[in-house]
Amino acid sequence: MRAMILAAGRGNRMRPLTDRVPKPLLAVGGKPLIQYHIERLAAAGVRAIVINHAHLGEQIEAALGDGAQLGVTLHYSPEGEGRALETGGGIFKALPLLGPGPFLVVNADIWTDCPFADLDLPDGDLAHLVLVANPPQHAAGDFALDGDRVRRDGEPRYTFSGIGLYRPELFAGCAPGAFPLAPLLRRAMDQGQAGGRLYRGDWFDIGTPQRLDELNRRLTGG
Repeated sequence: MRAMILAAGRGNRMRPLTDRVPKPLLAVGGKPLIQYHIERLAAAGVRAIVINHAHLGEQIEAALGDGAQLGVTLHYSPEGEGRALETGGGIFKALPLLGPGPFLVVNADIWTDCPFADLDLPDGDLAHLVLVANPPQHAAGDFALDGDRVRRDGEPRYTFSGIGLYRPELFAGCAPGAFPLAPLLRRAMDQGQAGGRLYRGDWFDIGTPQRLDELNRRLTGG
């Protein structure tokens, strides 16, 4: 299986830290955020990883290179400075690099110990989403979980972690350009083709400098 790390976000809420360094390269616990994902994906047996980028993306390529030092092969999907394609558009552009089968996608701006090797996409489903308990900054959640089915409405509601397995067919009918992923996921839910699970392990949304500092203190024992 191939994987994609979404690293094209501008990181406006992280300014001024992201004025000169792209958010995925911000250090926590002594290494860049994105490196944790690459190492966990490699440990799960993923050998080919696509990384999209926009803001200061050349720094990401310079820092990570071809991925050999981390035991993987990295492919890049540049979107151009100031031209990020949003989540849906970014994945759609990268589909030729991801191949014809299911692929794993993870947001670069989270930290988690989620075991990627345990995730699977059953036949007939277009998406499998990892949900987490609602953090204080997103108390209303995103989707409901009914057994192993993800619904747009209902209770209990949980937050989408930014980790998902998808089939290329999820993007059928899409055209190049910027567009969000959420409407495609809701369409799959309405068709009964979106499953998921609740992950109760460690998960952090690194959305502000304060949260970055909290995670750094946690990882360093400070």
